[in-house]
Amino acid sequence: MTVDAPRTGAVPTPDEDASAELVPPPALDDRFDADGDPTREESLARVLGGSRAAIEGSVPPIAFLVAWLASGGELLTAVVWSLVASAVVLVPAIVQRRRPKAVVIGMLMTVIAAMIAYYTGEARNFFLIQLLSNAASALAWIVSIVIGWPFLGIIVGGLIGTKARWRHDPVLLRAYRRASWIWVLQYVIRVVVFSVLWWLDETTWLAIMRAALTYPLIIACIAISGWVLFASIPKSHPGIRKPLPRPGG
Repeated sequence: MTVDAPRTGAVPTPDEDASAELVPPPALDDRFDADGDPTREESLARVLGGSRAAIEGSVPPIAFLVAWLASGGELLTAVVWSLVASAVVLVPAIVQRRRPKAVVIGMLMTVIAAMIAYYTGEARNFFLIQLLSNAASALAWIVSIVIGWPFLGIIVGGLIGTKARWRHDPVLLRAYRRASWIWVLQYVIRVVVFSVLWWLDETTWLAIMRAALTYPLIIACIAISGWVLFASIPKSHPGIRKPLPRPGG
């Protein structure tokens, strides 16, 4: 007796269905490692451009501190060396055709801060603009979280190309809100420290803490907020690059 060859397009038999069930399912994505670490797929530091911007933004404050201590507290000398350090960082960025916004903004703020200190006659007021800018930043981030437009989501969405689609995904909206509170915290830390030292007229300590709370605090903020962001996204979610539509939307 001959056996007919399988026909193309034939309906599978029950036995064929059963064998199909024995085929292992495709491997899950590796957003999470064996320990359930949610940071495997993405790194907030990589998304935000790594630590280059933080390093570039830290050079002028460190130069200011060194010049301040070396000159015995001469504001003009410290300001000049801070601007020189900014220029040293700025030139390679221009040659590489990058946009070192942090350096340019830092130079502008240094000039304005120096003018404030000069016209008020108090060296401690050089740090007043940074104190106020951090207070304003903390307030702005808080407002963005409350109204449902957390700045971290706006920034990351713009960088990875999802734009504002994450707002229609309740999971991502909640995750960006939670992670944005870490950024609020870094601004609040600076405001508290700078306010106390400014009130006590501790100009040297203001210079020290300005340098200490730039690069180290930014790196810590990126690391912790990144962990909070990805830890707030369940394993079943495709990730920040694939926002899901709102249920029923």
